[in-house]
Amino acid sequence: MTQEIELPVTGMSCAACAGSVESMLAQAPGVSAARVNYASHSAVIALDPDRPANLTELRQLIKSIGYDLLIEEQEQKDLEGIQKRAFQQLKRNTLAAGLLAFPVFMIGMFWMHMPYGNELSWLLTTPVLFYFGRSFFINAANQTRMGKANMDSLVALSTGIAYLYSTFNTLFPQVLLSRGLEPHVYFETAAVIVFFILLGRTLESGAKAGTGEALRKLMSLQPDRVWVLEGNQETEKAVEEVRKGDLILVKPGQKVPLDGTVTEGDSFVDESMLTGEPIPVRKVSGEKVFAGTMNQAGRMEVRVTESAAHTLLAGIIQRVKAAQSSKAPIQRTVDKVTAIFVPTVLAISLLTFVVWMLTGAYLMGMLSMITVLVIACPCALGLATPTAIMVGIGKAASMGILVKDAESLELGKKIDTLVLDKTGTITAGKPEVREVHWQHPAQSAQLGQVLAALESRSEHPLATALTAYFSKESANRPKVSAFQSATGKGIRGEVDGKTYVVGSIHWLISLGCGLSKELKEQAQTLLEQGMIVIYFANSSEVLAVVGIADPIKENSKEAIRELMQMGIEVHMLTGDNEKTATHIARQVGITQVRSQALPSDKAAYILQLKNEGKRVAMAGDGINDSEALVLADLSIAMGKGTDIAMDVAKVTLMHSNLLEIPRLLKLSKRTVQTIHQNLFWAFIYNIIGIPVAAGVLFPAFGFLLNPMIAGAAMALSSVSVVSNSLRLKFAN
Repeated sequence: MTQEIELPVTGMSCAACAGSVESMLAQAPGVSAARVNYASHSAVIALDPDRPANLTELRQLIKSIGYDLLIEEQEQKDLEGIQKRAFQQLKRNTLAAGLLAFPVFMIGMFWMHMPYGNELSWLLTTPVLFYFGRSFFINAANQTRMGKANMDSLVALSTGIAYLYSTFNTLFPQVLLSRGLEPHVYFETAAVIVFFILLGRTLESGAKAGTGEALRKLMSLQPDRVWVLEGNQETEKAVEEVRKGDLILVKPGQKVPLDGTVTEGDSFVDESMLTGEPIPVRKVSGEKVFAGTMNQAGRMEVRVTESAAHTLLAGIIQRVKAAQSSKAPIQRTVDKVTAIFVPTVLAISLLTFVVWMLTGAYLMGMLSMITVLVIACPCALGLATPTAIMVGIGKAASMGILVKDAESLELGKKIDTLVLDKTGTITAGKPEVREVHWQHPAQSAQLGQVLAALESRSEHPLATALTAYFSKESANRPKVSAFQSATGKGIRGEVDGKTYVVGSIHWLISLGCGLSKELKEQAQTLLEQGMIVIYFANSSEVLAVVGIADPIKENSKEAIRELMQMGIEVHMLTGDNEKTATHIARQVGITQVRSQALPSDKAAYILQLKNEGKRVAMAGDGINDSEALVLADLSIAMGKGTDIAMDVAKVTLMHSNLLEIPRLLKLSKRTVQTIHQNLFWAFIYNIIGIPVAAGVLFPAFGFLLNPMIAGAAMALSSVSVVSNSLRLKFAN
């Protein structure tokens, strides 16, 4: 059986780097297949079962092309630190290169005849290329050793030749002057190219920084330590040491450390990380509990049914990890094109030099070769995506929408199906009292204060909603005596010598409280609307029925209507019960609903839609949505939701307003159109410019493009790309 291992890879700065590492690993002895993902900085290696590869040898192989494979456990633990340090270094290099390139650009474009201008440009450009931009030259050399070429190769060649030619003209200007030629320098071209490409890399790396944050937060949900019951003793152990069948203790306020079944105890457990529902669930003997959920009230003894590596939470973590690593950034398309473009440009530049040499014009040939390399430098190509993305992301941010990367904006254009979580997405996620029906309306003000006084003493999850609704003037709240709480049933207490109870109807009836026909009908109506019904009574009769529900957000209905008008199919996916889910869906106009869905069910639902050929966006706000969010083509998190949902998602709606989703999709279309326009003009510029730079017009018109003009044209192409991208700022 083939063994697969996953190892972190460091040193990758673009999708093309991932392609180089993958190519080397796939060809290595003892490796049957390899997948390298730039987004997650990882390599999944399938080892040959007959003669598996030596990991140390694989590491040396990857090091030989300028990257590193982390095979030591300690190194893998420090991966986040390594990546952060690399990103910080890239940011410093970009900033320093920009600071040095700016005066070089000003000298080259506006102050060409200033005294010692060439010498100053040489001093400033040298560190830009060979210190802050050294990675281009190192990567180009590594690619050359492999017999390959990528964007780094073209950047290194064009900037390197422009630098060497300019340095020669700075130190020995008389060589060209004696032949009647102006010794132009192109330091600004070399410096600005390096800065712009570094800026593009920084933007991309910034988007990828923290890719593993969601996984780390998911992992932190499972406690490291657990109390194990052995006879009459409580022993603290690491969760990894606990086995199936062991008996563990979960105290109030603690997270459940492992999946299991309650053997003793009665408590409320917050399972919102699994179901998304804010109301905790009562757990008694025989009920299942899951790792990462929060025990709120009572002490529970739990028989472990799954080890730490096989809990429901561990399964979510593994599936999120697998789904994350399956994605590729939009820039890979540009790198694929560049893989063909670069060797073609190199061949044309060399051919240009050879043809001119055959005519005896050695100097003209050298100038034409430099001109081809300068005009073909992929500055506009490198800027086409990052500038549009930067402006598009900035525009989105001004609308309260945080977008992580280019891929998200590209995919937004293609979305035809949107899946919405209910709680916290369509609804507010905070239960409120929606309706109250009194047996004696004239006494409602006084009895409301009694109910508030009782609930202020309660630890029940819904007590806050009841207290907030009835406590208009807490100073007038009556005093409660003889207060008692019956777990899973309700509460009782005395006010001014009279007994009052709040709880389930079954408990109140068992205490001898009567329920009138009118209140019974009102309660049934509330239940049919998916509300939770709480009953309030004195010692003889039910005084009120209270309907509690999660209110629909103000703009949810309007947003869903707008999405449907755009031709997008809207589904609702929730862990809540069918009755509540159906009622909410009917109110906002959604016809396709799936209720009582666990995280794995939500993920399966997304996969089912994708298998049907749909392009699926998912919007959610909870930990329970994280697996489905990762699997969706476009993942959207509510800004008021959990950190994990926001880390997993590619888009965060800071105002948690569903109206921002149609705005995002419209912006996505405009941004992608801009990227395609930029790429088109970048390539058209090269298709026209390269032949002219090579001298095709010289035989007929005597026109030969000067490298200085080529540098200006290259800069102009970049300006046109940036200007086109800036139009996004003014889009409605």
